[in-house]
Amino acid sequence: MAMSDEHKAALAEGRRQSRALKRYLEALGARRPGRPVTPETLRIRLERVEIRIAEESDPLKRLDLVQQRIDIKTQLEQLADAADIEALEEGFVEYAKAYSARKGITYAAWRELGVPAAVLKRAGIGRGA
Repeated sequence: MAMSDEHKAALAEGRRQSRALKRYLEALGARRPGRPVTPETLRIRLERVEIRIAEESDPLKRLDLVQQRIDIKTQLEQLADAADIEALEEGFVEYAKAYSARKGITYAAWRELGVPAAVLKRAGIGRGA
């Protein structure tokens, strides 16, 4: 039995919605509580570690500092590779209400996954929905 063009379009829309929501939720999961880590703060930390490496005479302490430098550089690379959270949020706002209605996802479920209340409000998802 062949699928109609409408059915194919509906499936494609569902995949688009799922991808947008998944990418946003993955980005939220990558965030840590506390002060946000920015490329600028990491560069400052990197400069400080570089200075400390140059000044350190104890080889074991220098080893620890070299590892810190490697870790900071890795974090910088990960931030550079991370998708822009604002763009992902816009995709979430666009699709979340329709997806929630179709799948029966509640406000509480989104909140438990860390979606901010303000983002849910922008998406048109309320507590009573």
